[in-house]
Amino acid sequence: MEKITDNNFEQIIATPGVVVVDFWAPWCGPCRALAPTLEAVADQWKGKVLVGKCDIDENEQVAVKMGIMSIPTVMFFKDGKLADQSVGLVPQEVLESKIKNLI
Repeated sequence: MEKITDNNFEQIIATPGVVVVDFWAPWCGPCRALAPTLEAVADQWKGKVLVGKCDIDENEQVAVKMGIMSIPTVMFFKDGKLADQSVGLVPQEVLESKIKNLI
């Protein structure tokens, strides 16, 4: 799982294909609850999809730029462009369905 920061955000989302970014914070209970699901998604789609996490407390510029109002927010990029997103604690099937729609 990639660590996404203010410094590398643009470079990572520009990666060809599908990039999934989890905007989260350590104090957020639903964010911590979603973490194992994202790990499973990252493992299952390894080599096909890049999955990363962005701590909004440490990377405020990206959070502001992307308009993050609630966490966890998971954004799905395809070839550098925002293609989909989900907000809140969602089941693994929802995340994988969004990935399948983009591949």
